Amino acid sequence: MSTDTLAKTDERIKSESLATKLMKRPELGAIGGVILVTIFFLITADRSMFTLSGIMNFMTPAAQLGILGIAAAMLMIGGEFDLSIGSMVAFAGMIFGVFTVNMGLPLILAIPLTIAFAAVLGAANGLIVIRTGLPSFIVTLAGLFVLRGASLVGLKIFTGGATQLRGVREAVASDFLTPIFSGDAFGFLFDWLAKAGVIDAFKSGAPKVPGVPVEIIWFILFALIATWVLLRTPFGNWIFATGGDALAAENSGVPVRRVKIMLFMLTATAAALVAIITVIDAGSTDARRGFMKEFEAIITAVIGGCLLTGGYGSAIGAFFGAILFGMVTIGLTYTRFDQDWFQVFLGAMLLIAVLFNNAIRKRVTGER
Repeated sequence: MSTDTLAKTDERIKSESLATKLMKRPELGAIGGVILVTIFFLITADRSMFTLSGIMNFMTPAAQLGILGIAAAMLMIGGEFDLSIGSMVAFAGMIFGVFTVNMGLPLILAIPLTIAFAAVLGAANGLIVIRTGLPSFIVTLAGLFVLRGASLVGLKIFTGGATQLRGVREAVASDFLTPIFSGDAFGFLFDWLAKAGVIDAFKSGAPKVPGVPVEIIWFILFALIATWVLLRTPFGNWIFATGGDALAAENSGVPVRRVKIMLFMLTATAAALVAIITVIDAGSTDARRGFMKEFEAIITAVIGGCLLTGGYGSAIGAFFGAILFGMVTIGLTYTRFDQDWFQVFLGAMLLIAVLFNNAIRKRVTGER
């Protein structure tokens, strides 16, 4: 029997065109969205948006959201949601502020303790979901309110009645770990590029862009590590299997419960990382930090190709979904459009992403 005849009768050796393979990639929609939005702003926005300074302006919020979005994407691939991730940013920020300002701990202790505290709370979310059988939507929705309320009460206790804790920047200013979590990286390179005339500089010779904000570096590293885990490790296979069919995965030897608990811990620690970065940058923390980020993170994951049913998605998709988010958030300030159009865009992109991902799912699974 010829190879062509076998390909027609056996789906396992059936060849696919490049276009078909690309259509099956979960990140396709997010990449396409970034291209379309870039074209839109090239036409409508001030040219300064795509200068080096403008790119850094929209990549900074994209990076902060992207860290949360990638963690949320991995959890969604595993078949669960975490609506407490935004409130965790506020709560972890409060804990970090107390460690550095009230207790005077150095960052080498304050950072791991904050992340460990968040990880324990994330594990608690996972355990409640597994032990009770309740939907993670309900459990983490409760966590959203509990953590937000605890942030308010905790800040009032530690500040004597205020909902903002100041003095973080002064507390960590001389700490050797501060440049890793705050400020700009590769300043020496940008100084050299400015002197060489490659990038814009002030009359004094100092570069207009002093370096790459460290949150962008964290964002890229997080995306690369998450992609490697999902595509190149057994744990990544377990995540997809758990989200695709938890019962079948468990029968095949996949530690489904442990996978889910670790994913909840991941979203919590990602929120703690964002809290640490933003609190050091701002020099203070408050009870509204991370407000609405739980929904933005999930929308970023959905735009990036994650299915609401689990078992399908991509960290790279969430990476581009966050960039898309950042471009629109900041890009509208470079245009004459009302910035409140962002809300319209947000809802439209969510609906389009769900419809697109649903169509892709049917194409991949052969459903009608």
